[in-house]
Amino acid sequence: MASPIYVFDAYGTLFDVHAAIGRHREAAGPDADRLSDIWRTKQLEYTWTLTLAGRYRDFWTLTADALDFALARVPSVDRALRPKLLDAYLVLDAFTDARNCLRKLKERGRRTAILSNGSAQMLDAAVKAARLGADLDAVLSIEAVRQYKPRPETYRLVTDTFGVGPAEVVFVSSNRWDVMGAGVFGFRTVWVNRTRAPDEYGKQAPTAVLPDLSRLPALDL
Repeated sequence: MASPIYVFDAYGTLFDVHAAIGRHREAAGPDADRLSDIWRTKQLEYTWTLTLAGRYRDFWTLTADALDFALARVPSVDRALRPKLLDAYLVLDAFTDARNCLRKLKERGRRTAILSNGSAQMLDAAVKAARLGADLDAVLSIEAVRQYKPRPETYRLVTDTFGVGPAEVVFVSSNRWDVMGAGVFGFRTVWVNRTRAPDEYGKQAPTAVLPDLSRLPALDL
């Protein structure tokens, strides 16, 4: 079998979803982390519920809607921060291990890509800000199918783009539900368990579990 293609989820895997609040922590005050957690939770919830209902709204709109909900739930945070937080979300910090991992994979001749719920505009801004573009062969947004992960149509974007079978793809995500969906589709999967969360979806076990991306290039997958 040819060398696998390494495909990464973006938010939480390559980019720190809590970096936006991190840049404005002092202004947000003592409830900053609570706000950020609610923001992320609702952002994901909206993708699932809309897809189940057969509806679609772009990820940037959902990100803004989720922030509005979080600000309503955490009134101690000044709503005047809203535009600053959204601006910061467009240029989230990349994890240091993400940069190093992509660079090492490219040095070894591997093809790499992003598959994300993020809109093309969001992904373009984040990749440029983090200077990851030179180490990626493709940046794929689910906008093309107007459904969110873990629908199988989203993972099929990878196989269609590269002209490969699912078994030729190593899919890497910090989101256990995303790893489950990718595994059901037939990808080899790596769960990057940054938060040391308990395992879920036991019957769809990942191929490998890592605490971060630092050891990924050395794995024999």
